[in-house]
Amino acid sequence: MAVSEHARDRFDLVPDAAAEAAFLDAFGKDRLHHAWLLCGPEGSGKATFAFRAARRLLGAAPDPSRGPLGASPDDPVARLVTARSHPDLLVLERAIEGGKTKKSISVDQARELPEFFSKSPSQARYRVAIIDAADDLNLNAANALLKVLEEPPERGVLFLVTHAPGRLLATIRSRCRRLAFPVWPLHALEELVRDQTGVTSAEAARIADMAGGSPGRALALASGATLEADQLAQAWVSAATVDRAEALAVADKFRGAEGQERFETLMDRLAAAVKVRAVEEGASGARWAELWSRLSELPDRTAAINLDRGDVLAGALADLQRVKAGGG
Repeated sequence: MAVSEHARDRFDLVPDAAAEAAFLDAFGKDRLHHAWLLCGPEGSGKATFAFRAARRLLGAAPDPSRGPLGASPDDPVARLVTARSHPDLLVLERAIEGGKTKKSISVDQARELPEFFSKSPSQARYRVAIIDAADDLNLNAANALLKVLEEPPERGVLFLVTHAPGRLLATIRSRCRRLAFPVWPLHALEELVRDQTGVTSAEAARIADMAGGSPGRALALASGATLEADQLAQAWVSAATVDRAEALAVADKFRGAEGQERFETLMDRLAAAVKVRAVEEGASGARWAELWSRLSELPDRTAAINLDRGDVLAGALADLQRVKAGGG
């Protein structure tokens, strides 16, 4: 299973044409706000938009074939952004230490913002910072961000990705211009998946239905890794018994940061397959519904108390087997 593509590496996804047009209008009229609050459900393309806008602000040549804010991955500016080496771009996201993603963006990370914006752009017209996601800022980090917003940097632009804007400090929200990213309709998701992955129409429809309106999630589901996990999960739910050797081989790949993503993807698809079974069982599906609830909580519990991912998978499969056998 491969790690999902990062938003900085996406060039052919246009998250929301209206949002891109609004941003370009402000940019073209020299009315560019210093802070943009990108709001919408997780996976709706907010971070992808932030990197698309950042490339334009940093001087990447427009590529209209890739949408209003499109740029070619071969553009020199785009290549620096992809390589995480552009001197005028700062990205704050939860750090990974020891193969584990931290629970929040720390105040030490947020304190990089004032220093970053205190310097003049070295290669571009602007300096740009992306916070993905602002929801992950702890309280001290949020207060450090607020100080930057209270004194807008000259030739500085800040993009705040948020899945739940209501949880942010009101003083942060009030200092930003808001752009909303709605969920995508099924037909648009199907078209996106077909165009960018080449899967069949039937597979595209199935993936769109699973994606919950999220283009990012749809593309992740369409990857070979996620489809493989989905097929494995469905096989485990429908089979009379689970092949123990197969499960052990899967669990052996759960080490490190990539292993964490493999584990979370598989558990997500296993919970989804169980949920489908609960719906199919109708009134007699209470045991399956309870199993789905337990499985849905496992990734967070595993990360919170540092459980062994292989042991968690083994326990989940044992729980699955008990439900199949008619137990609780």
